[in-house]
Amino acid sequence: MQYDPLKLENQLCFPLYASAREVVKKYKPFLDKIGLTYTQYIAMMVLWENKSINVKSLGECLYLDSGTLTPLLKKLEAQGLVARARSAEDERNLIVTLTDKGEALKQEALHIPEEIGKCINITQDDAQTLYRILYQILGNL
Repeated sequence: MQYDPLKLENQLCFPLYASAREVVKKYKPFLDKIGLTYTQYIAMMVLWENKSINVKSLGECLYLDSGTLTPLLKKLEAQGLVARARSAEDERNLIVTLTDKGEALKQEALHIPEEIGKCINITQDDAQTLYRILYQILGNL
Protein backbone atom coordinates (compact mmCIF):
# COMPACT_ATOMS: atom_id res chain seq x y z
CA MET A 1 0.00 0.00 0.00
CA GLN A 2 2.76 2.43 0.89
CA TYR A 3 4.23 2.13 -2.62
CA ASP A 4 0.94 2.19 -4.55
CA PRO A 5 1.66 5.72 -5.81
CA LEU A 6 4.72 4.30 -7.57
CA LYS A 7 2.86 1.60 -9.48
CA LEU A 8 2.85 2.21 -13.20
CA GLU A 9 -0.86 1.43 -13.38
CA ASN A 10 -1.54 4.36 -11.03
CA GLN A 11 0.24 6.94 -13.18
CA LEU A 12 -1.71 9.30 -15.44
CA CYS A 13 1.51 10.16 -17.25
CA PHE A 14 2.07 6.61 -18.51
CA PRO A 15 -1.08 6.11 -20.61
CA LEU A 16 -0.63 9.66 -21.96
CA TYR A 17 2.96 8.90 -22.93
CA ALA A 18 2.26 5.43 -24.34
CA SER A 19 -0.82 6.59 -26.26
CA ALA A 20 1.06 9.52 -27.77
CA ARG A 21 3.88 7.23 -28.91
CA GLU A 22 1.48 4.71 -30.42
CA VAL A 23 -0.55 7.37 -32.24
CA VAL A 24 2.61 8.95 -33.66
CA LYS A 25 3.67 5.48 -34.89
CA LYS A 26 0.39 5.26 -36.80
CA TYR A 27 1.32 8.46 -38.66
CA LYS A 28 4.65 7.11 -39.91
CA PRO A 29 3.52 5.21 -43.04
CA PHE A 30 1.39 8.16 -44.18
CA LEU A 31 4.11 10.71 -43.47
CA ASP A 32 6.79 8.59 -45.13
CA LYS A 33 4.79 8.89 -48.36
CA ILE A 34 5.04 12.69 -48.24
CA GLY A 35 8.60 12.80 -46.88
CA LEU A 36 7.93 14.24 -43.42
CA THR A 37 8.54 13.22 -39.84
CA TYR A 38 5.74 13.75 -37.34
CA THR A 39 7.39 16.88 -35.92
CA GLN A 40 7.89 18.28 -39.43
CA TYR A 41 4.25 17.50 -40.18
CA ILE A 42 2.91 19.44 -37.20
CA ALA A 43 5.19 22.36 -38.10
CA MET A 44 3.84 22.26 -41.65
CA MET A 45 0.28 22.24 -40.29
CA VAL A 46 0.98 25.54 -38.52
CA LEU A 47 2.52 26.93 -41.71
CA TRP A 48 -0.36 25.75 -43.89
CA GLU A 49 -2.62 27.72 -41.59
CA ASN A 50 -0.45 30.84 -41.22
CA LYS A 51 1.72 30.89 -44.39
CA SER A 52 4.41 32.81 -42.49
CA ILE A 53 5.33 32.87 -38.79
CA ASN A 54 8.28 33.77 -36.62
CA VAL A 55 10.20 30.90 -35.06
CA LYS A 56 9.32 31.91 -31.51
CA SER A 57 5.58 31.82 -32.26
CA LEU A 58 5.95 28.51 -34.09
CA GLY A 59 7.69 27.06 -31.05
CA GLU A 60 4.91 28.29 -28.78
CA CYS A 61 2.26 26.72 -31.02
CA LEU A 62 4.04 23.37 -31.01
CA TYR A 63 5.45 23.39 -27.45
CA LEU A 64 8.95 23.04 -28.93
CA ASP A 65 12.15 24.92 -28.12
CA SER A 66 14.49 26.49 -30.65
CA GLY A 67 16.99 23.65 -30.21
CA THR A 68 14.40 21.29 -31.67
CA LEU A 69 12.97 23.72 -34.22
CA THR A 70 16.23 24.89 -35.79
CA PRO A 71 17.33 21.51 -37.25
CA LEU A 72 13.73 20.69 -38.18
CA LEU A 73 13.34 23.95 -40.10
CA LYS A 74 16.73 23.53 -41.78
CA LYS A 75 15.57 20.15 -43.10
CA LEU A 76 12.25 21.57 -44.31
CA GLU A 77 14.16 24.38 -46.01
CA ALA A 78 16.56 21.87 -47.65
CA GLN A 79 13.48 20.06 -49.02
CA GLY A 80 12.27 23.36 -50.48
CA LEU A 81 9.11 23.42 -48.34
CA VAL A 82 9.89 26.58 -46.34
CA ALA A 83 12.14 29.60 -46.54
CA ARG A 84 13.77 31.23 -43.51
CA ALA A 85 14.73 34.88 -43.36
CA ARG A 86 15.45 37.54 -40.78
CA SER A 87 12.68 40.05 -40.19
CA ALA A 88 13.27 43.41 -41.89
CA GLU A 89 11.83 45.18 -38.83
CA ASP A 90 13.85 43.25 -36.23
CA GLU A 91 16.78 41.10 -37.26
CA ARG A 92 16.48 39.10 -34.04
CA ASN A 93 13.27 37.57 -35.40
CA LEU A 94 13.60 34.68 -37.81
CA ILE A 95 10.57 34.33 -40.07
CA VAL A 96 9.59 31.00 -41.63
CA THR A 97 7.50 31.21 -44.79
CA LEU A 98 5.78 28.45 -46.70
CA THR A 99 7.03 28.00 -50.28
CA ASP A 100 4.85 27.04 -53.24
CA LYS A 101 6.19 23.49 -52.94
CA GLY A 102 5.28 23.50 -49.23
CA GLU A 103 1.78 24.75 -50.06
CA ALA A 104 1.37 22.01 -52.69
CA LEU A 105 2.27 19.36 -50.10
CA LYS A 106 -0.89 20.35 -48.20
CA GLN A 107 -3.00 18.59 -50.84
CA GLU A 108 -0.98 15.39 -50.45
CA ALA A 109 -1.47 15.50 -46.67
CA LEU A 110 -5.20 16.15 -46.78
CA HIS A 111 -6.18 12.49 -46.26
CA ILE A 112 -3.92 11.89 -43.24
CA PRO A 113 -6.25 13.07 -40.43
CA GLU A 114 -9.05 10.82 -41.71
CA GLU A 115 -6.71 7.83 -41.96
CA ILE A 116 -5.44 8.38 -38.42
CA GLY A 117 -9.02 8.67 -37.20
CA LYS A 118 -9.68 5.20 -38.60
CA CYS A 119 -6.63 3.83 -36.77
CA ILE A 120 -7.58 5.29 -33.40
CA ASN A 121 -11.16 4.05 -33.58
CA ILE A 122 -12.94 6.03 -30.84
CA THR A 123 -16.28 7.77 -31.06
CA GLN A 124 -16.51 11.41 -32.11
CA ASP A 125 -17.84 12.28 -28.63
CA ASP A 126 -14.91 10.53 -26.93
CA ALA A 127 -12.46 12.23 -29.31
CA GLN A 128 -13.91 15.65 -28.47
CA THR A 129 -13.81 14.91 -24.74
CA LEU A 130 -10.22 13.70 -24.95
CA TYR A 131 -9.23 16.75 -27.00
CA ARG A 132 -10.81 19.09 -24.44
CA ILE A 133 -9.16 17.33 -21.48
CA LEU A 134 -5.72 17.24 -23.11
CA TYR A 135 -5.84 20.95 -23.91
CA GLN A 136 -7.03 21.60 -20.36
CA ILE A 137 -3.96 19.76 -19.08
CA LEU A 138 -1.69 21.73 -21.44
CA GLY A 139 -3.28 24.98 -20.29
CA ASN A 140 -2.68 24.10 -16.66
CA LEU A 141 0.98 23.29 -17.20
